[in-house]
Amino acid sequence: MSSSSISDGILKFATQYSIYSGFIVFSFGVIGNVLNLVVFTQLKLFRTNRCTFYITIESISNLIYQFFSISLTMLITIYGDDATERSSIWCKLRYILGQTTVFTTFYMICLSVVDQFFSTNHRFNLRQMCTLKLGRYASFICICFAIIHSIALGSSYDIQPILGCVISNYVWVKYSTFFFYPILVGFLPIVIASSFSVLAYRNVRRIVRRQLPIVRRKLEKQITAMVLMRVIAFICLTLPYNAYRIYAINFPTPQSMRMAYAIGRLIQAILLSILTTNYIINFYLFLIFSSRFRRQVKFIPVKICWQRCKYWCRSINNRVEPDNNIEPRNSQIDSEENI
Repeated sequence: MSSSSISDGILKFATQYSIYSGFIVFSFGVIGNVLNLVVFTQLKLFRTNRCTFYITIESISNLIYQFFSISLTMLITIYGDDATERSSIWCKLRYILGQTTVFTTFYMICLSVVDQFFSTNHRFNLRQMCTLKLGRYASFICICFAIIHSIALGSSYDIQPILGCVISNYVWVKYSTFFFYPILVGFLPIVIASSFSVLAYRNVRRIVRRQLPIVRRKLEKQITAMVLMRVIAFICLTLPYNAYRIYAINFPTPQSMRMAYAIGRLIQAILLSILTTNYIINFYLFLIFSSRFRRQVKFIPVKICWQRCKYWCRSINNRVEPDNNIEPRNSQIDSEENI
């Protein structure tokens, strides 16, 4: 068997792998992130919590990434590749959209961990330092920076005759190699997330000594455990692809070297599927490692949706029989304290 046929087989396998993994990740990602949004926005217990506010934004960013990722999968299904080598505009736009959602997700994880450290701290002034208003400002600044930075860096991508869609500017190549991938979306968020998660865990171990309502104590323990598991998954799923991107930017493989190019495409497809797992896994991690979160997920359809359906039905019946006793719309809120 010739090396040309082997390389063609590897490229075909990489394409098929990208297609099937893309659809699987999209299905689980949409379900998980939508359920995250439902739980964190419908339960009063979470609506005023700053940490879950960051998780909600992260889930929205993850959903955007899922739809962006499935569009690439559809292009691979139709054309056999992601079409970045066919259009200069798409070559730039793909990286702008991808980097914006990646940056937003990574730093929402960091902000949620930092906020959890401050909210569980035994010092009152540190607990009062972070407010929901400050969290909204921090999220807005982070998202704006992600958009501006991604536009600046994504504009440096261009289609090269031999290499395809790559960074064409030498300065941006060095910036991506020595700062963007290893630090800005690599070392820095990992260090922030890991260090503050350990500190938040230490705070929660001391929280028993403080005079706090039992509902607040359970909530802080639950969110800290959820955030800690999210950080561990974030570190494990992010490092391999970042290391590969640093190598690929500095040593791009031309398509004329068919075997090396095919192997590179296969490695990229596998590592990218590992990275995209980072955008679907938070809900399932919360579900596995938090029994309280499992009860809260069950509480949404069983209690809240059912209560609202009963309220709407009784409202319709009340137009005919005005003397009916209508159950208050928010009667389910008291039950949230017992979840």
